[in-house]
Amino acid sequence: MEYIRITSIDNPLFRAMHDLMKEVFPPEEVLEYALWKEPLEDPGIRVFVAVHEGKVVGATEYRYYDDLQVAMTDFTIIGQAGLGIGRFLARKRWADLEDLAVKSGKPMIGMFAEIYDPYRIEGHAFGGVKPMDPYVRREVLSHLGYKRIDFPYVHPSWENNGEAVEELDLCFLPTDEDMTALDAAIVEKFLKGYYAILANKPQAWHDMVGGLGQQTALALLPL
Repeated sequence: MEYIRITSIDNPLFRAMHDLMKEVFPPEEVLEYALWKEPLEDPGIRVFVAVHEGKVVGATEYRYYDDLQVAMTDFTIIGQAGLGIGRFLARKRWADLEDLAVKSGKPMIGMFAEIYDPYRIEGHAFGGVKPMDPYVRREVLSHLGYKRIDFPYVHPSWENNGEAVEELDLCFLPTDEDMTALDAAIVEKFLKGYYAILANKPQAWHDMVGGLGQQTALALLPL
């Protein structure tokens, strides 16, 4: 299996990846094809596909914020069961992030990820691929060490229509397994930067971010 970076919407592998995204994610979670041009060309945004026998069978997007010493996994897609795609992507991604942290001269604190609450996203088939089932994914990510950040999370729709998406939890995978809380200022700064690209954010999102500014630490709870 190959781990190949995508840096242009003109790469045929990107079309295959975008089609895969539309199969497994709800519409509000998929950025329009043409709007991917700038993110793919951004050196700070890392988009990789897993290619097996010439076919895109998985993908992941992530980024590293050396000023905050944190990473963010935007998404992980497993397009087929029985190939070990999830472990392959996780290992390759973590090795890449560790290298980026070393180059920054500061250790990585951990990695954010938005994780579906299966009890709030019922009814979506996620392409019929069992490893993408929210119940399965949440348990796998819990085993990897992700913790739920203790605050009511609101996610602005990637359709940029101002709608609030509330079926997700913002979670964190600390490099220190004994970490029990995260600096609220890191979460606030991260979210402001991460969603800067979306002009139409719901008022609930602004209220959430404002609330983070009133806190000092957020507990990390079991998934």
